[in-house]
Amino acid sequence: MKFRFQILGSSSGGNCAVISSDSATVLVDAGFSGRKIRDGLKTLGLSLDRVDAVFFTHEHSDHTAGVPGISATDGLRFFANRGTAREIERRYKRALPWNFFDSGDSFEFRDLRVTTFAIPHDSQDAVGYAFEFGGEKLVWLTDCGKITNLVRAKLADADALAIESNYDPELLNRSDRPEELKNRIRGTHGHLSNGQCAEFLAEHDCARLRHVFFAHVSRECNALDRIAGTSLAAVAGRCGNASVVDPSAFLPPSAGFGF
Repeated sequence: MKFRFQILGSSSGGNCAVISSDSATVLVDAGFSGRKIRDGLKTLGLSLDRVDAVFFTHEHSDHTAGVPGISATDGLRFFANRGTAREIERRYKRALPWNFFDSGDSFEFRDLRVTTFAIPHDSQDAVGYAFEFGGEKLVWLTDCGKITNLVRAKLADADALAIESNYDPELLNRSDRPEELKNRIRGTHGHLSNGQCAEFLAEHDCARLRHVFFAHVSRECNALDRIAGTSLAAVAGRCGNASVVDPSAFLPPSAGFGF
């Protein structure tokens, strides 16, 4: 049996990851151009025509920019809730072969068990995902304004976790971004700060957690040393592997695993 995970990239510039099991290869979001996604897959020894499905978290362009370039791929299935699907179709002016779910649904896709859960973000109906295969559980959580009790419950027994550590409050405050945007980012439907991420992980039972990836890191409003003193410090010695996903890199090193 195999269960493999690789982040192609994760930042406000684009988000996409690949999950492979014995009988499925899927993308989580498609936030890069179709060409860039194809190039990334090729580097991994994969091709887009061997990808079975795309699971969208929400409709923002850094998670959906690849839709025009991949939408005509034969056999590729698209999964989202209805609110997200409607906004994606409106944004890109094309109908897609949707497989709808309601936020909170769990279902089987080939040999993957997929669980969706609602997260607070300023989009139509954002979700996080848990993917299970062979007794292993990977949770993908980005674009989340706060850790709710529901989110906490879904992350409880994860073996691997990709979680956003988006911004440092001081660097955000110092940035030249409009005040309205700053308020959106730090709001309860914006993004997780380093401190919020660290606070959650400090109290999280990491007994099963073998991999943590700090993702969706802001290029302008965060820094590695800030994450090292907060999010990374919260799991130091408590899980097998923890790394920061370089927001400037495509196919960043140390941003994947194989069970």
